[in-house]
Amino acid sequence: MAKTTVLIIEDDRSLAEVVTYNLQREGYEVFVAHDGEDGLTQARLKLPDVIILDLMLPVLDGLEACRRLRADSATKNTRILMLTAKAEESDQLIGFALGADDYVTKPFSVKVLLERVKSLCRRDNESAAVQLIASQGVAIDPVRYRVTVNDDVVNLTRSEFRLLECLLRQPGRVFSRSELIDVALGEDTLVLERTIDVHVRSLRKKLDTHADVVQTVRGVGYKFRDPSDQRVSEKV
Repeated sequence: MAKTTVLIIEDDRSLAEVVTYNLQREGYEVFVAHDGEDGLTQARLKLPDVIILDLMLPVLDGLEACRRLRADSATKNTRILMLTAKAEESDQLIGFALGADDYVTKPFSVKVLLERVKSLCRRDNESAAVQLIASQGVAIDPVRYRVTVNDDVVNLTRSEFRLLECLLRQPGRVFSRSELIDVALGEDTLVLERTIDVHVRSLRKKLDTHADVVQTVRGVGYKFRDPSDQRVSEKV
């Protein structure tokens, strides 16, 4: 089963390290950003299950980051847990109004933070079992870590699964090879960009009759075919 993913957007690096360590010890896969702009970029790319978002951030503050996350179709349903050194009720109300799911005030107990994250994950798990990510005959069940093509199970490697999930969640969006390497192999992996081509070829082979849903964008990277493009081609 795929690990639950958490994105920490926190400029206090020592705090981010402590939270990362404790989340990883609990079995979560963790990504970290140290400013709001980078946090938005990673959120759109990684599509985490939970985002731990600090209110006071450089470049782009947490409230504006939260607003943009909720306005983006790719992240509008992502669970957001806000962190702040402020304890004023008005800040909490603004955070909730912009779409935050929960709120923890600094300083906080790591144990309390972990429980809040678990609580947010439970909310999703209660409904995720019946929520598939599907398009054009290809479906992903993130809870069961299963892929089907026209209801036939397709066995993918972990990297292939993450690659397909990234593309399928945002049909029509073009991802560069470097972005897909970060998604499928991890941002600390030192490989050639052409390595992703090998994974795409393998993925297409396993998708068999539906291989053409993963499209090459020459000179840029790959995308999952936009359903609207398919409808247009069928009319022509």
